[in-house]
Amino acid sequence: MRLDIEGLTVEIAGTRLVDDVTLRAAPGVTAGLVGPNGSGKSSLLRCVYRAARPSGGTVRLDGDDLRALTPREGARRLAALPQETGHDFDFTVAEVVAMGRIPHQSAAGRPGEADRPACEAALARVGAAHLAHRGYLGLSGGEKQRVLIARALAQQPRVLVLDEPTNHLDIAQQLEVLSLVGGGPGRDGPTVLTALHDLNLAARHCDLLYVLDRGRVVASGTPDEVLTPPLLAEVFKVRAHRVRHPATGTVQLLFDRLADPPGGTPHPGAGAGSPDPL
Repeated sequence: MRLDIEGLTVEIAGTRLVDDVTLRAAPGVTAGLVGPNGSGKSSLLRCVYRAARPSGGTVRLDGDDLRALTPREGARRLAALPQETGHDFDFTVAEVVAMGRIPHQSAAGRPGEADRPACEAALARVGAAHLAHRGYLGLSGGEKQRVLIARALAQQPRVLVLDEPTNHLDIAQQLEVLSLVGGGPGRDGPTVLTALHDLNLAARHCDLLYVLDRGRVVASGTPDEVLTPPLLAEVFKVRAHRVRHPATGTVQLLFDRLADPPGGTPHPGAGAGSPDPL
């Protein structure tokens, strides 16, 4: 499903948190939002999954205004994993994941034939099937995150919105989760819009990147096009050295503080080689 964000603006108490953002993601594409803290990533995503109302602009799914859809129809098309997902009651993991099926159930809330298989498949997909009968509140942070991703997948959305989905996950889990939810042009998975702090994860798993700074898009394109040393110095205030991942060929970044001299000070035991320029 195509996702179009047109002129989105969020203004609170006279301050523009998001300023006239336009973003497009073709079906199956993974589009990443990157930017420093306070750049407007979460505020933008909250408008996309309807937790907040923008001051201006439109979010469209295959041309349909998201605000014109009923909550049920919107939830059938779009699922979200926000940063704040509080659960005060100790549901079992199976019950939490089953919440993702509510948009597909009748008005009476009765489970349908597809609900149980969809939940079981989602838990298996994130490697959490063994947690099904555990209480959600007793899980570790990483386990909770996997369960919430399973809930979103059980919803079987055509657009998936993720706000820092790798929080609380170790390195292996980060790579696994982003591989699971990622799509790509011509692939079957949902269109994904995600905010990520880790630029190397964004470079590896996103087809497109939109760089936000003070609420505005300052660059967009493929990771190769966007993650340039001048832009990273301007937006993130770091000196970046671009290298190629030896297995995937994707651009990866090494960082110094801007205050450090070019080349930096080698750490004890560091090799004599230097990254190949791109």
